[in-house]
Amino acid sequence: MSQRVLTTESGAPVADNQNSATAGTGGPLLLQDQHLLEKLARFNRERIPERVVHARGSGAYGHFEVTDDVTEFTYADFLSTVGRRTEVFVRFSTVADSLGGADAVRDPRGFAVKFYTEEGNYDLVGNNTPVFFIKDPIKFPDFIHSQKRDPFTGRQEPDNVWDFWAHSPEATHQVTWLMGDRGIPASYRHMNGYGSHTYQWTNSAGEAFFVKYHFKTNQGIRSLSAEQAAETVGRDANSHQTDLLQAIERGVRPSWTLYVQLMPAAEADGYRFNPFDVTKVWPHQDYPLRRVGRLVLDRNPDNVFAEVEQAAFSPNNFVPGIGPSPDKMLQGRLFAYADAHRYRLGVNHTLLAVNAPKATTARNYGRDGLMAANAQGRGAKNYEPNSYDGPAETGRPLSAPLAVGGHTGTHAAPQHTKDDDFFQAGELYRLMSAEEKSRLIANIAGGLSQVSRDDVIEKNLAHFHAADPEYGRRVEEAVRALRED
Repeated sequence: MSQRVLTTESGAPVADNQNSATAGTGGPLLLQDQHLLEKLARFNRERIPERVVHARGSGAYGHFEVTDDVTEFTYADFLSTVGRRTEVFVRFSTVADSLGGADAVRDPRGFAVKFYTEEGNYDLVGNNTPVFFIKDPIKFPDFIHSQKRDPFTGRQEPDNVWDFWAHSPEATHQVTWLMGDRGIPASYRHMNGYGSHTYQWTNSAGEAFFVKYHFKTNQGIRSLSAEQAAETVGRDANSHQTDLLQAIERGVRPSWTLYVQLMPAAEADGYRFNPFDVTKVWPHQDYPLRRVGRLVLDRNPDNVFAEVEQAAFSPNNFVPGIGPSPDKMLQGRLFAYADAHRYRLGVNHTLLAVNAPKATTARNYGRDGLMAANAQGRGAKNYEPNSYDGPAETGRPLSAPLAVGGHTGTHAAPQHTKDDDFFQAGELYRLMSAEEKSRLIANIAGGLSQVSRDDVIEKNLAHFHAADPEYGRRVEEAVRALRED
C-alpha cells in the first residue's frame, strides 16, 4: 500500500517537513514558507481557554439502561420503557485545580452525564457529593477565587480558603464531606455521583415531582487517605485518568446504578427545610431511594482534546418531562455553563461531534458565527414563523410551570421551620465511625491551623461547635496542638 501524502491544511502536498525554507544555505528564514508559518501559527493556537472550574477531566462513552418503571413520575421518552438503552458520554473532573493539576487531591469531583436521547441531549451536571458549599450563585465567583491560586503568591492560600468559609456558615456541611474519608476518591470508578441540585419531573398527567439523582457506584466506594494520596500523586499525577483508561481498555465496564428521590411538588412549601437548598440533603426516611436504571461505560474517547476537553455540558439542556426547580444555584448554572462554553469553544460548540445530538437532529434558526458549519440547504430561511415549511414550535412545555409570586428584589431564600446551616453537618459527623472522625479532625486541623488570623480560626471553630459540640471541641484541640508545635 502506498504511503499517504502529508499536506498543508489547504490540501497541498508538503515536499519537506524537516527543513524550513531559507535565503540560501544557512541564511535567514523566508516569510514565503507557508508550511512553516501555518505549523507555527496553528501550534500557537492549540490550546483553548481552560475551564475556570472542572478544568482537569477524564471521560468515556457508554449507555444508560432503564431497569425500573418510572412513567408514573415523568414522561421523558428515554425513561419510558424498561430495557431501553440511551448512549451517554460521561466526564469526571476535579474542581479547583488547573488542567495541569494532579488527580488524587482533596477536592470535589465533577460527575457530568450527557444522554443522547431521541428528543435531544439531556445534560445532568453534578458532583460526587450530594451537597455544595454555597446556596446562591452570586457568591460563586468569590468562592472559587478563594479556593484557587492567590493573585499575589500564586498558590492556594489557607487564609483565603478558610476566610471565605468563616463567612459562609452554610459551607459547614460540604466542608465536613470534603474533609472526610470521601474527600479523595481512589479513582473515578470508585465514587458515587449526584445531581446535587433539585430538578423537576413531570408525568403525562401534568403532575410535577421534585427529584434528586443518586448514581451509586457498583465498584464499591474506595478512597485515599492524605498520605496515600500524596504517594499516588508522586507516582502518577494522572492516576484517575490512567485508571479509567486502562480499566475500559482491558474490558472492565465501570457502572453505576441510578436512584432518585421524588417529592410531590405540593409538599415542597411545607417541608421542614428548604428542599431547594443545595447545601442540604433530603433524608432517605422522608423520601426513599427509587431505582431507575444502570449507567455503564465501555468505550474510551479516540481523542482526549476533541472529546473530553471540548465536551460541553449545560444544565439547561433538558428534554420533555424534565425541567428545573427554584434551586437558586441551579438557576444560576442554567446560564453560566452554556455561556462558559460559548466563550471557550465558540457559539457553534454544539456542532462538535461530542456535543451534537446523536439520536436526533438539531433543527433551529441559529446561523453563522465562528466556525459555522450548519448548512441548512439552499434557500432555507433563517427566521420563524415562516411560510416555507421550516421547523416550528410544539406548544408543549418541557415540564410543569413553577408558581411564583411577590415582589422583585434581592431576597434571601425563603425560610422553612427547620432551616439551619449546621444540623446536617452534625448529623454527618455523628454517622461516622471513631476512625473516620479522627481522620476528619486531622484533615480539618491540618488546613485550619495554617491560617494566620485568629479571628478567622475562631469563626470556623464556631461553625463546627454549632454542628456538634464534640466535633467543635476536637477540631479546636487539634488546631491548638498544631499551632503550639
